[in-house]
Amino acid sequence: MNLTLKVWRQEGPDAAGRFETYQANDVKDEMSFLEMLDNVNEALIEDGREPITFDSDCREGICGTCGLMINGQAHGPQKGTATCQLHMRKFTDGETIVIEPWRAAAFPVQKDLMVDRSALDAIIEAGGYISADTGAPRDANEILVPKPAADTAMDAAACIGCGACVAACPNGAGQLFTSAKLAHLNLLPQGQAERWKRTEDMVETMELFFGSCTNYGECQEACPKEIPIDFIALMNRDYLKSKIKNRKLIGQG
Repeated sequence: MNLTLKVWRQEGPDAAGRFETYQANDVKDEMSFLEMLDNVNEALIEDGREPITFDSDCREGICGTCGLMINGQAHGPQKGTATCQLHMRKFTDGETIVIEPWRAAAFPVQKDLMVDRSALDAIIEAGGYISADTGAPRDANEILVPKPAADTAMDAAACIGCGACVAACPNGAGQLFTSAKLAHLNLLPQGQAERWKRTEDMVETMELFFGSCTNYGECQEACPKEIPIDFIALMNRDYLKSKIKNRKLIGQG
């Protein structure tokens, strides 16, 4: 198939961006979206032109770096799919595809389609660590974990930190990402030692970079791992508890 691409080009963080039009010819149905962009870049390089900059790494839907806005949708038209897993069979011959970087204040554009996601890293760093008693470690099978808690924690741990939830949210909120990262620790026995400090620190760090959640629900629709907004309710509950428990600890100190 032959496609027309309207791609956002921006030389640097402080440069003015613009859309440029490119032709993608002889695109095969079985190509991934990133393979199609690779072919476009090869043609640009052969013509002595600057290739399109975009992030990618694993290309297996694991690392989350490949996120793009495709025709106004985070990761494109296929639900539960990262950009690198999106195949060109989802498009039709002669179609025009608009490709943009994540559009969120917390993700400043670095160049073309590549954005700075370090705001997500700041939330993770605020979470600190999980305490463990000194001495020989216990066998993991000795720590009893209720199956509902284990299943829910595993669902939360599926988050790959791509930032699609933020890009899709009209408020640029980071609640789905933060709640997923909190839940997969807060629901397990191993995560209890720092539970309340972790919750308070991560939520308040999130608020420095991201907008407020008003329950649009766009985040769960855009998430390539289909993480539900139920986790946001769990985070809000734990945050309220953390303010009480942490104050009591300060008072005891």
